[in-house]
Amino acid sequence: MKKYILLTILYSCCNFAMQAQSDSKLYDIIANISQERLATDIKILADFGTRHTLSDTISNTRGIGAARRWILKEFEKISADCNGCLEVFYQKNFFEKNNRRLTRDVWINNVVAIQRGTHNPNSFIIMSGDIDSRNTDPNNFTKDAPGANDNASGMAGAIEAARVLSKYKFKNSIVYVGLSGEEQGLFGGKGLAKYAKDQQWNIIGVLNNDMIGNIQGVDGVIDNRSFRIFSEPTPPTETEQQRKARRFYGGEVDGISRQLARYVHKTTKTYMPEMNPMMVYRLDRFGRGGHHRPFNDEGFAGIRIMETHENYTQQHQDIRNENGIEYGDKYKFVNMPYVKKLTAVNAINLAAIAQAPLSPKNVAIGGAVAPAAVLQWDAVKGAVGYKIYYRLTTSPTWDNAVYIKGKTSHTLKGIVVDNFFFGVAAVGADGAESIVSFPSKVIR
Repeated sequence: MKKYILLTILYSCCNFAMQAQSDSKLYDIIANISQERLATDIKILADFGTRHTLSDTISNTRGIGAARRWILKEFEKISADCNGCLEVFYQKNFFEKNNRRLTRDVWINNVVAIQRGTHNPNSFIIMSGDIDSRNTDPNNFTKDAPGANDNASGMAGAIEAARVLSKYKFKNSIVYVGLSGEEQGLFGGKGLAKYAKDQQWNIIGVLNNDMIGNIQGVDGVIDNRSFRIFSEPTPPTETEQQRKARRFYGGEVDGISRQLARYVHKTTKTYMPEMNPMMVYRLDRFGRGGHHRPFNDEGFAGIRIMETHENYTQQHQDIRNENGIEYGDKYKFVNMPYVKKLTAVNAINLAAIAQAPLSPKNVAIGGAVAPAAVLQWDAVKGAVGYKIYYRLTTSPTWDNAVYIKGKTSHTLKGIVVDNFFFGVAAVGADGAESIVSFPSKVIR
């Protein structure tokens, strides 16, 4: 038994090292993110005065109408620079007024730009930012609400990612999107998630960026190196049968959104080691929500990427000075070098996922009461090999891996299935890896 364990550990480490190939393209992408362009875009968005969902749609200088037209034009300019590589359009849904934050019927307009993949054009990795903003009163659509950090920062990040990544070609499609109606009830996300389902999109994952520009928290902590990745543990769409199976086979923290979070964590630590991604094991902040949730509600993988330290005096506040404190989400409070870093985090993960094969399906595991773990899975088009990842049940990250070439099953000798969690990723010819698939079946 000791011999088996030693051999497996050595085999795992050697193969893991050989397969962990660097992609120089990702370093180039990091270098090409422009802090100056991000600063300019955030300033333009903040200068629309307010981008409240119910604000002016006629003016060319103020309100959400002017903002979304400007975003559309920016995506169109990017597309023109890459010979029409982006499909740019408004995706809209009609929502009736309610008694809370939607005080009248309204069309919610999202701005979408699709960069089609060369191999899997109907498989999408999505980066979203929010167009709208608000002040203290969520129903006040006339007073100033510049929303520089919340969420011009995330919107500018999506535009800048499009500028940089549009210079490359990828196997899977990338969607850059500005979502509206977030502050009024996540309406833009609900509309696009439904659209994606109606269009039968295969959504690989959603990277929702909401506030990526603040480094000084209301608690006084200043930190420009860390950021949070929020992800729910398991999909809300799972069946009762799946829920019951988890009690016996595990997977309470291994849903599709959690695997996406781990992927972002790993890619960031590999290519931007100066950054400290913090995986937060919850859907969102305590009692709050974001635009990844509507995609989760439809059964898609989605995470929230955001700053670690929020400053509530600069969030959802009327612009004012009170008791020596300056309130309001102003442009001057946004830390542009930090916005650049988190935009780069998004861009390299978009690129890595868009270049990789799709994740294996029908991953099955066995090995009960045996000194070995057995895994098998369906072949993935474009994959030249696979990685079996495993970790201790208490570990948040995939810490060990074995590379498998030329087959779709493998037995990990000396590894007791009871003591670890397992997953499988597909590997392309260039070393690009898919998001890990957690076993969904049991080999009996």
